[in-house]
Amino acid sequence: MDLFDYMREQNKEKESPLASRLRPETLEEVVGQQHIIGKDKLLYRAIKADKISSVLFYGPPGTGKTTLARVIAHTTSADFTQINATAAGKKDMEEVIHKAKELQGMYGRKTILFIDEIHRFNKGQQDYLLPFVEDGTVVLIGATTENPYFEVNPALISRSVIFELKSLTKEDIKILLLRAVTDENKGMGSYGAKIDPDALEFLSDVSNGDARAALNAIELGVLTTERSEDGKIHITLDTASECIQKRVVRYDKSGDNHYDTISAFIKSMRGSDPDAAVYYLARMLYAGEDIRFIARRIMICASEDVGMADPNALNIAVAAALAVERIGMPEAQIILSEAVTYVATAPKSNASCLAVGKAFETVKNTMTAPVPSHLQDSHYKSANKLGRGLGYKYAHDYPMHYVKQQYLPDGLTEEKFYEPTENGYEKQVLAYMDKIKNQEEQK
Repeated sequence: MDLFDYMREQNKEKESPLASRLRPETLEEVVGQQHIIGKDKLLYRAIKADKISSVLFYGPPGTGKTTLARVIAHTTSADFTQINATAAGKKDMEEVIHKAKELQGMYGRKTILFIDEIHRFNKGQQDYLLPFVEDGTVVLIGATTENPYFEVNPALISRSVIFELKSLTKEDIKILLLRAVTDENKGMGSYGAKIDPDALEFLSDVSNGDARAALNAIELGVLTTERSEDGKIHITLDTASECIQKRVVRYDKSGDNHYDTISAFIKSMRGSDPDAAVYYLARMLYAGEDIRFIARRIMICASEDVGMADPNALNIAVAAALAVERIGMPEAQIILSEAVTYVATAPKSNASCLAVGKAFETVKNTMTAPVPSHLQDSHYKSANKLGRGLGYKYAHDYPMHYVKQQYLPDGLTEEKFYEPTENGYEKQVLAYMDKIKNQEEQK
């Protein structure tokens, strides 16, 4: 490193964002994640003993994945190399592997390769790393916001220990914010800033466990707020709300949180909790979810979970789906809210859903029995000669438009697929079916 490189690094360290400057260099400085770096935990012991093996850090943004990698970099005797999967290509990895082989062969020194956003690597790039992780040329540390079981090659997963990082708690964020305001070496302590208790509470809440979002907000507040008469910079609630403006919503349309949120949305409608259902609806809309996707899930719930207990639920859901496509946002949120609250508060029955499921299993597991001859089509030429349709009883010719006759194939006449509940309209269905069958029995 020449003088210019040295000066560039020094300036970079001073001018980098607060969230980067404030990253801890030792385990003792790390805030949160005690479930994996507590003193009795595997990762803590491995880092302290400098015996780290290949690991994958998985968790939401701003929870400390890169921070833990930097802690390892400052504590290990191995050579530490970092690349970002969004910018690195095969050539970059070849250079790292070449250098790692040299260090291993000449000095017996290990190389730790940290790949940020490893899920961005395609299968071929991940496969390239596999033999070098296998033979110990590099110790891999991967960081990803996506579920590694979906995004990382199974072969790499089998050779790594997966550590899931959790969102930081409000108390964790408060500790970091206070450290940012008071630390004179790496933080904003030299500015003489003070943060009001309600501003601290607000920022720790709205950051939703994302330390980077909270630290960016406090840095912006300190740098843009004029000093008061007492010579200090006061971060008030108004200042804090201006700096962060919008609550951080953790919602990746292709990631875990997407599926968790839509799952909670559907289960809330199924569970007849309109408040929770509308909350998850708002959360999805706020994060920019496709309104057509939401409408499809409402239609499915109306059919699967409400069913015949309120057949109108499906009509409402379908109408809402058509309406939101024609109208769009922001008015579509009103239409979706009406459909959601209707489905959530409607009586529930999955009897029709279970009926087709049970019938499907019967079809799959039994031989295809012939349709009873009296139900077969009798409109084509020679049907009468073949006995098609003979003996069929036309239901409208009988009292209450019902007559008892065999409809299921032979061997299945005792099967019961649809069993109405006593919920909502289905109670009327049950009563009607009992009424017409009792009438037939009384003849």
